[in-house]
Amino acid sequence: MFKIITVLALVLSLYAEEEYRLGEGVQVASLPFFVGGYFSSDYRNMNNENRYRLDDIAVIGYGSYDKFSYMAEFEYKAFYVETYTGDTKNITRDTKIHTERVYLDYKLDENYMFRVGKYSNPIGFWNLLPVNVLRDTTSTPVSVNILFPKFTTGASASYSSYDEGELKIDLMIQNNNDLDHDYNNYIVDKHYGFNLSYEQGDYTLKANGGYFRNVMSYDPSEADEPYESLTNPEELYYFLLSGKYDTQKYQFLSEIGTQRKESEITTNYAGYIQGLYHFTEQHAGILRVESYDDKLNNKSDAIAIVGHTYRPIYPVAIKSEYQFHSLHAENQFLFSLSVMF
Repeated sequence: MFKIITVLALVLSLYAEEEYRLGEGVQVASLPFFVGGYFSSDYRNMNNENRYRLDDIAVIGYGSYDKFSYMAEFEYKAFYVETYTGDTKNITRDTKIHTERVYLDYKLDENYMFRVGKYSNPIGFWNLLPVNVLRDTTSTPVSVNILFPKFTTGASASYSSYDEGELKIDLMIQNNNDLDHDYNNYIVDKHYGFNLSYEQGDYTLKANGGYFRNVMSYDPSEADEPYESLTNPEELYYFLLSGKYDTQKYQFLSEIGTQRKESEITTNYAGYIQGLYHFTEQHAGILRVESYDDKLNNKSDAIAIVGHTYRPIYPVAIKSEYQFHSLHAENQFLFSLSVMF
């Protein structure tokens, strides 16, 4: 399976017609409607386990007309997973199509924009890159998964001001169930959050905070009924500070945050510092250091990640990394191939 996907990606990366460029989608007739997508596959070696996975297979529709623009993204997640533990082989398939993002934007003028639907929360930097091929490493920092909900189903309002730098303020509002609660790291029916960011030259600083209500628990070992309603929904608050320095050759990225209930701290801290260096236009080396103390799940870890990303062309990413964990049983090697078309 992995060999077939590799060959397919290399063929796609070499093929390009004059009317089409890989990663830019295809316009349907002369309509304000474009269709694109992406897929990703990966391999993981951890302890005595080898896992081969065709993970993301997504189709994206998008376009704009006058002051309106829209996006709809539907995805298979963990579509095919083949795991070897010693001499034991296990195959699982998830053929459910998930709704990752569906939203409509209205841009009033150069300062104000309004959005309604399901969208990626503008929290930190990493969460704004939901497409695997656009990210620097195969793995996602732990802080992105445990501090805040990745998606909001509701409305948002944005204000941008341009002077010597760009100041942006976002407000996120949800007071209803998720459009697809199978596709979110928390299952929420309320979320109120803000994003404050300032960008000048190569530097960007961000502050995020918010409140959300987690209404269900998830137990992946219960295949038939993985979600259970919580008797007492969790009222959680988060705060995150982020910074980025980005040049043509270097990038430094950092995010650090905390989460709490009204009566106790649920995550003392979770964050990372990442450095990236472009050896050439196609090759980049990555070093990331992470740490977290999650009281909610009684788990803490410190992680060092060394990685390499090769992009024969930008919409194709071949990534490898090795993770060193203070929880040594979780040391692992990851390799992935992802393509946007």
